[in-house]
Amino acid sequence: MSDIYSLHGTTVAEIFSSGLENIEQIEAVAVSVVWKDGQITAGASNTTNERLAFMLLVLEQHIKSSLFSNVTPGQS
Repeated sequence: MSDIYSLHGTTVAEIFSSGLENIEQIEAVAVSVVWKDGQITAGASNTTNERLAFMLLVLEQHIKSSLFSNVTPGQS
């Protein structure tokens, strides 16, 4: 599985600034934005459906491992 680096606590400006600084190294981007009015928009750059599905799978695995990292066996 791919490496995941948490962006938790990172500002929006820091994320976009880092992306611009490393633009030559970025192959694809998938993003979801929560606007201050509550709307959510989502999309992906030019990439294949397979690559997008893999990106989402990696994110899902990261979320699951984060959610259950503090659970001891026998707890739910």
